[in-house]
Amino acid sequence: MDYMTTAEAARRWGVTQRLVQSYCARGRVEGAEKFGGSWHVPADAPKPRDLRRAHAREASGPALRPAAPRAALMPLMASAFAPGHARELVESLPEGPCRDVARAEYAYFSGRAEEAAAAVARHLDSEDFGTRLSACLIDAYASLPLGRIDEARRSLDEVCATIARASEGRPELRAAEAFIAQTASVLLHLPAPEGLPDARGVLPLLPPGLRSFALYVMAHAVYLEGDHARSLGVAEAALVGMEEVYPIPAIYLHLVAVMDLMALRRPDEARSHLLEAWELARPDDLIEAFGEHHGLLGGMLEAVIKPAWPEDFRRIIDITYRFSAGWRRIHNPTAGDDVADNLTTTEFAASMLAARGWTNQEIADHMGVSPNTVKSYVSSSLQKLGISRRRDLMAHMLA
Repeated sequence: MDYMTTAEAARRWGVTQRLVQSYCARGRVEGAEKFGGSWHVPADAPKPRDLRRAHAREASGPALRPAAPRAALMPLMASAFAPGHARELVESLPEGPCRDVARAEYAYFSGRAEEAAAAVARHLDSEDFGTRLSACLIDAYASLPLGRIDEARRSLDEVCATIARASEGRPELRAAEAFIAQTASVLLHLPAPEGLPDARGVLPLLPPGLRSFALYVMAHAVYLEGDHARSLGVAEAALVGMEEVYPIPAIYLHLVAVMDLMALRRPDEARSHLLEAWELARPDDLIEAFGEHHGLLGGMLEAVIKPAWPEDFRRIIDITYRFSAGWRRIHNPTAGDDVADNLTTTEFAASMLAARGWTNQEIADHMGVSPNTVKSYVSSSLQKLGISRRRDLMAHMLA
């Protein structure tokens, strides 16, 4: 019998690799066999759950054009599509605000902030609730790497004002309120607005793609509380429960899992999650999330992406510098923190690991450099931050 890997099955069926593994473990793939730590799937096995959809995919190829998004709120994020087909999805939408917002999302998540801001500029005062919220949220985040901090604040304020005016007594809009406000609060590490509905209570009201991203936000919030095992559980449960591929939420969920696993000192598992995120991101150039999370990934980009994809790594680091500069200009004054702003990305990565108790040798082995180089990175960080002890580094890190 001919077999395929779980990664090949995931691409053929249009689902995540983790869901394929879950199908196999639950006996839902006839003829699947486990060899060592991996599953071998019969090459002709249909996708479980809905055989009619599996046959439709086989008839038209593994990358069916997805149906139009069900809601105007962040339509690209909310959509399932095969990696490599983001642009096709965007251009398949009807001409108008939904396509404009999706184009802006695609530009933002592929690291083109100025293009994203331009695409939503005329929709910031839209009368449509979903369009206006999406436009303001995209504009706020795109304004950070562009150094437009006042614009970012105005857009975030407009999000809150729009929600307050429109959502009273409408459960579906209250769900959007919780999603948008908590996303901004958690990812900028700012106090949450008062009176928000409980995120867990409104999750069922969100479409699946936004629900998955909301679970990423929830996992990120738990990570910031220091409960890395619980955060990891939220992220991995969300990935397993994702029955179709929602690439943007899945990328973010994998990255928060990397953050947790590095905090738990499980780098081999962290590497696996990073590569799964990269496999989803690279076909559509969705690299923004890697730049946003660099400081929390514990040198994993230097260890995995830099050696194999050096040009992509340089672009990610450029995103990191631009996004982090804007992020700190909102975060530090508001939160009263002093997240380091004068370290190189490599110094920051090494210092994050040192702050968590890694030795120079362990950091060197992980990042593929010499122990003396690590010592130089950490010593430089200590000097720039005006401190003398490695244990004081964490006060200047992101978490």
